[in-house]
Amino acid sequence: MILSDASIKELIRAGELLLEPYREENIQASSIDLTLGSEVVLYRSECIDLKSPSLPVEKLSIPENGFLIPPKAFLLASTEEYIKLPDYITAFVEGRSSLGRLGLFIENAGWVDAGFEGQLTLELYNANNAPIRIYRGIRICQIVLARLDRPAEKPYRGKYLGQRGATPSKVFMDF
Repeated sequence: MILSDASIKELIRAGELLLEPYREENIQASSIDLTLGSEVVLYRSECIDLKSPSLPVEKLSIPENGFLIPPKAFLLASTEEYIKLPDYITAFVEGRSSLGRLGLFIENAGWVDAGFEGQLTLELYNANNAPIRIYRGIRICQIVLARLDRPAEKPYRGKYLGQRGATPSKVFMDF
């Protein structure tokens, strides 16, 4: 069952759902708008080897005058908000339509498992032929929360638990 704005607020007030910083104006009818954090990560490699534990990346702060994403460019960013989902709530991450209409695709693999805690790392892709300037603090995505039929037997305790900032892939740990 997808949670309504009233249910989301109840969970936050009860301390069962953590959302820091919390801005009540970002609670929508059936979702929560999340804002863009302060840094981006770009991969700086001629070849990305999935088994490599040390892919070269460049972390950059988003300046006050914004960060320009070139056409057809991919980068990682994160939400400003730190979330903690209880073991009986999962979340879907969706890009905002207003940004998608400009060609900015926002993803995070689309799913946040019950029990996850941390800032969400977002994959951003500029599908436009023109650069797109982004600014920290803008509403970048939204999460839709759904209640599981019962608490997860194996809530998320994976390699990204507690992450802060844009976190590069740790797929090498799968091998």
